[in-house]
Amino acid sequence: MTKSELRRTFLIKQKSLSVQERQKLSQQIADQFFANFAVESFKNLHLFLSIEKNGEVDTKFIYEKLRQDFPHLKTYVPRVGNEVLEHLEFTTKTEVIVSRWGIDEPVGNDLADEKLFDAVIVPLLCFDKRGYRVGYGKGFYDKFLAKCRTDCLKIGVSYFPPIESIEINEFDVKLDYCLTPNSVF
Repeated sequence: MTKSELRRTFLIKQKSLSVQERQKLSQQIADQFFANFAVESFKNLHLFLSIEKNGEVDTKFIYEKLRQDFPHLKTYVPRVGNEVLEHLEFTTKTEVIVSRWGIDEPVGNDLADEKLFDAVIVPLLCFDKRGYRVGYGKGFYDKFLAKCRTDCLKIGVSYFPPIESIEINEFDVKLDYCLTPNSVF
């Protein structure tokens, strides 16, 4: 299948999950994250704010536990600006607005550099056994991940197990790990 076909297929699969299923699976993915990574060693973590209308993995289970159990760790979330992702710290006081694309994004001007992050939790629609992913097709995350430090962990999150293979191009950035409700790939 082409990336476009995979994008359509997995967006439908993702959206077909009930709210209760998505919440349960998202909690399991968060549990995988905390069980399999030395989160206490991170200083700066980048994660996305889930897009409900797309049925994305709900990251609130991760950032709520981070705030409760890892207060030393700073979290950052993206917003789209001039065809690239910008990165802003995400605290309990961060103002969030709905962008023109219907996506929750932080407000502010204090942007963080991509080299700051120890790990990035990456949204996706599907991934393959080699660590390549299909996102929403704009290339925002590939551009961002290409600028991160080489030791920055790139961690995808998915409701579904990997597919055999995804066509790649020169701009695609490989994930280090991908978490599903029951496994770490």
